Amino acid sequence: MRIAVIGGGAAGCFAAISAAHHHPDSEIVLLERSQKLLSKVKVSGGGRCNVTHACYNIKKLAGNYPRGEHFLRKGFNQFDTTDTVSWFEQNGVPLKTEHDGRMFPTTDQSQTVIDALLSAMAAAKVRVQKGAHIIKINNQDGKWLLITNSNMKIQANKVIIASGGSPKLEGLNWLVEMGEKVLSPVPSLFTFNLGQDSITQLQGVSCEKVRVRIQGSKFESMGACLITHWGFSGSAVLKLSAFAARYLAGCNYLFKVRLNWLGTMNESQVRLIFEEAIRSHGGKKMCNLNPFDIPNRLWKHLMKRAQISDEIRWKDMHLKSIQRWTEVLINDVYDVNGKTTFKEEFVTCGGIDLQGVDPNTMKSKQNEGIYFAGEVLDIDGVTGGFNFQAAWTTGWIAGKLI
Repeated sequence: MRIAVIGGGAAGCFAAISAAHHHPDSEIVLLERSQKLLSKVKVSGGGRCNVTHACYNIKKLAGNYPRGEHFLRKGFNQFDTTDTVSWFEQNGVPLKTEHDGRMFPTTDQSQTVIDALLSAMAAAKVRVQKGAHIIKINNQDGKWLLITNSNMKIQANKVIIASGGSPKLEGLNWLVEMGEKVLSPVPSLFTFNLGQDSITQLQGVSCEKVRVRIQGSKFESMGACLITHWGFSGSAVLKLSAFAARYLAGCNYLFKVRLNWLGTMNESQVRLIFEEAIRSHGGKKMCNLNPFDIPNRLWKHLMKRAQISDEIRWKDMHLKSIQRWTEVLINDVYDVNGKTTFKEEFVTCGGIDLQGVDPNTMKSKQNEGIYFAGEVLDIDGVTGGFNFQAAWTTGWIAGKLI
């Protein structure tokens, strides 16, 4: 039996390894459109490769996927974070856990991960064909005929499609022609552009516990907010961009974002802290006494935003000034005008509709002998190693149960 794997990224390579491991008598051929395998693994995590996330509870792990949460729960019962860590350790890549739960190879080099995957494929005698851009798949007498853009033809009994995400629907037309239902792709995991807003002058300042909401919607997130020279980034913003990906695409990335710089604190809680500052430190200038856990540069900038002078003392604050200051701290509104891709990572939501795929096997419900893995599926996770974990899980299952 010949098993063809389309796509030489994380999911495709892992699917090929799994297929060779579970079906040792089969011929495995991996087809990659470019001249390089695992190019996304190479640049991920700043060149260190965020292999997975140290989350070992399946329900919590699945909750990090805006699309694919329920679908992946079944998959994680077969291959989860523990299995990922174990596989890489057995293949010479011990992982370490950082304070935020991200897991990297102890070498801090993505090449270590690439070498392990390439070595495993070589040991399993996976045949790799580069420069093979598949544009059409036809069923002929129960077998699949794969046709490249150079009219090269490859026949296979079973096919695992791990071709990755596409920025445009046209890039998935060859799957639509097979009868698969495809959801139009839109970007996920991006930062917010603010144009010329003066807060961008604080680039590099990070506030660790910020509540970020999209005005007029149900979408909100809690976490770090990093101010950049173009706008807002950080875990809270990236998570929000993922969960609200389709909504924000519908807004053409023009929307208002509301920030509570104090996390979950409300107006009455802020007022109590103000009152204590006035009682205990009334003679001090507000710019020199910051009673909240936010950076001083941000504190002084927000004072200006609330029209509060650097010279004013706590005891001289009027009620209207307190109201303005409270509003800025817990309900600060900015106009977002566009997005920026997060570092070198490009993640999309959209792709193969999960309703048409068996979550236990990754098998297509429309086409016998076709399986899917990785970002070609309508699955995407928040930042932190979750997208790679989905690749390892879906690739392993597709290769195992083909």
